Amino acid sequence: MTALLLKLLLAGKNTDILAVDADPNANLHEALGLAVMTTISDLLEDTKNPKAIPPGMTKDIFVQYKLQQALIEGKDLDLLVMGNPQGPGCYCYPNDLLRHYLIKLTTGYRLVVIDTEAGLEHLSRRIVPQVDDLLVISDASVRGVRSARRVREIVLAMNTPVERMGLVVTKTTTGSLADLAGEIAQTGLPLLGEVPYDPLLVEYDLKGRALFDLPATAVAVAAVRSLAGKLGF
Repeated sequence: MTALLLKLLLAGKNTDILAVDADPNANLHEALGLAVMTTISDLLEDTKNPKAIPPGMTKDIFVQYKLQQALIEGKDLDLLVMGNPQGPGCYCYPNDLLRHYLIKLTTGYRLVVIDTEAGLEHLSRRIVPQVDDLLVISDASVRGVRSARRVREIVLAMNTPVERMGLVVTKTTTGSLADLAGEIAQTGLPLLGEVPYDPLLVEYDLKGRALFDLPATAVAVAAVRSLAGKLGF
């Protein structure tokens, strides 16, 4: 979903895009066809070792230097991968630096697209301080839609500044939305659109091909194009 949205944003000449993979099970780079050498979590782990900091360098400068190393500069967009959940110990200080770093970094991009986990950990830690559009993604199942409702509850409980929030249901088949209508209504989220089940997308996944390379005629690409239009992209 995120890879296809990025594909369409780039096709629409919305260059200067930063993609952030904030899911612990990071795989956005694979969908984009990019190689990841290190993640932010790996680099922040180094800050717990005082010997890792070069003599004469302050800790905040060291963290910012290491974070800059995590930025993957691609041909069409740049990518940051947050990585796996962090180990034991306090990360308050490096997370605070990370928040300020992201705020400073994002000013150089027209668009920032973040793929995050359902738990919204990075929002709860205020690492991502503000969101213009929050797309809550669910598959075409009751459990998935109920999880989407909990995401909305988390966002409201944290008072996260979100200008617009809506639901997108993926892997739908004929009648899916009608069957889920009651559950969708209970989420309190406006239904922004659906992404139907696409055999070609499944084929790309099975072969390990980048979803970024799906043709414009693919069912999923057409659906995301419609969604992007509704969002004003």
